Amino acid sequence: MIEILKFTIPSLVVLLCVWVVMRYLLKGEQERRLWEMKKNTEKEVTPIRLRAYERLALLLDRTEPEHLLADMDLTQMTKAELEQRLLLTVRREWEHNMSQQIYVGDDVWAKVMQARDEIASFIHTMALQMPAESTTLDYAKVLMSAYRLNGTTPHQIAMEALKGEVREMW
Repeated sequence: MIEILKFTIPSLVVLLCVWVVMRYLLKGEQERRLWEMKKNTEKEVTPIRLRAYERLALLLDRTEPEHLLADMDLTQMTKAELEQRLLLTVRREWEHNMSQQIYVGDDVWAKVMQARDEIASFIHTMALQMPAESTTLDYAKVLMSAYRLNGTTPHQIAMEALKGEVREMW
């Protein structure tokens, strides 16, 4: 029995040492592979995320009243037609850029959605508040001036959130 223990105990000690060393080496190798994979993934994802931020910045810019009204022939529409066209433009811009939500944080996305909702509500509310005899030019002027009078706009809040998140990336 003692003979067996003379061989078994040193063998177990050696086995334990080999196991600890191998575990340490394998763990280090696994961490290195994960780091390499993360580095390669970031190389591919970072440009995509930056494009998403750019597209959302464009969305916010394009859905501000002065940009919505820029390309429209106001003399050829009624006030109701202009309201519907503005709302349609906001919806189309939104639908075109909705997929960008997977690249931005939840807080930023919520602020972008809030900006969209508030501009749509603002367009509708201003149309309802305009006198029946007002022209599309009057409506357009009210839209552009009244939106800025409320202080910081939802578009500006969302844009600041976008910029802040991009700064955090670096």
